[in-house]
Order: sequence, then C-alpha cells, then structure tokens
Amino acid sequence: MAVSKCLKKSEPLWKEWEKKARKNGPRRQDYAVNGDCYLGEWKDDMKHGKGTQIWKKKGAIYEGDWKFGKRDGYGILSLPDQETGKYRKVYSGWWKGDKKSGYGIQFFGPKEYYEGEWCGNQRSGWGRMYYSNGNIYEGQWRNDKPDGEGMLRLKNGNRYEGYWQRGLKNGSGRFFHLDHGQLFEGFWVDNVAKCGTMIDFGRDEAPEPTQFPIPEIKLLDPDSILEEALATFKKTQED
Repeated sequence: MAVSKCLKKSEPLWKEWEKKARKNGPRRQDYAVNGDCYLGEWKDDMKHGKGTQIWKKKGAIYEGDWKFGKRDGYGILSLPDQETGKYRKVYSGWWKGDKKSGYGIQFFGPKEYYEGEWCGNQRSGWGRMYYSNGNIYEGQWRNDKPDGEGMLRLKNGNRYEGYWQRGLKNGSGRFFHLDHGQLFEGFWVDNVAKCGTMIDFGRDEAPEPTQFPIPEIKLLDPDSILEEALATFKKTQED
C-alpha cells in the first residue's frame, strides 16, 4: 500500500531575504538619507547595544547604550562649541526611552551645571545646581524647577533654607543674612516674606554688621502671636 507524505511548507523567498537584510550585531557606519550617521550594534534593524550617533543638522554626538532604537542606559551627549569649534560635553548620565532619566550631569555653560536626578528630560528628585553667578541650590526638584525642601546659598555666603514651589520660595523657611549678622525666620509666598521674626545671628563675626543690634522685645506669648498672624495670612490667601 502506497503511503503519501505531505510536503513541508516552505516560507516564501522574500521572507528569507528580509531576515538576511535586517541589521543585526556590530556593523560599520550606517548613513541615513538626511546625513545622520550611526556606528554600533543592531538588533532587528534597530540600534541596540553600544553605539555612536551623529546628527548632521546640529552636529550633536551621542555615545552610549541603546535599546530598540532609543537611547537607553548610560550615555554622553556632546555638542560643537560655536566659539572654539571643539566638542563640549552637554550631558553625561542615564537615559530611558530616549530621555534623560536617573542620575546625570547637565552642563549649561562653562560655570553653570546641574548634577542630580532626572525624569523625562526634566530635573526631578534630588539635585544640586551651580549657577554662573556663584549661587548654589541644593534640594528637591520637580518639573525642572526647585520644588520641596531645599537650600539656596548665595555667592556672598547668605543662604535660604526652607520650602520651594515652582522655583520660588513658598512656605516656611529661614534666611541667614550672614553678611549683616541677622536671621529671619518666617513664611514666604512667591519669593516674598509675608510674616516672621528677625533676630541677631552671628553679628560679632559679620563682615558688615548692622549699626545697632535688634532691641529685645518681650511679649507674653510671642509664639502664639506669630501663629495667629500666620493663620490670618493663610486664611486671606484661601479667600
């Protein structure tokens, strides 16, 4: 009795050609139509692994990790300096889904940079910002601005310790006027101190002390008076 066998169905030739045409593993330079260039590892036609990308239009260079066509992992982004023509490091740190995420350092200028946490290309979490004018902010960030608890230390040594919102002093805080030997403790709204107390603090060591010390004022219950003033102010804000 004759036995018939089913022939194994083979895939169309075009599918086999497509598989062979896909970029996989390390390759030489690969140029895009717009002039961009990539040198590194591939997986299923996507940048995956270690690689270097050069964008022709801006001249930017990224060297680091890739996952499925996006910057993901540790990497360094550099841009050409318009004055010197040499490349300068702009960002060094971690990426996720083609955006800065995790710990990283961003250079805004020769004397201005941020080191700390990122989320979705924005400063978010804990971080320290060095400004070109000599000021330093250290504390919490949200939506690319100081938000939460933080300290701003000015170039002259004075500093603010307290709460921030949307990049402005908001809430309870203390401002140390070390140049004059005074300390203000109170409540801020959008960078404006609304109520609080001022006392002498390190006046003898201050480089430019006030002409006269703050006179001592005796109240029966100063804490309750301040609390009442603060409560009144908050109520007016709510209304």
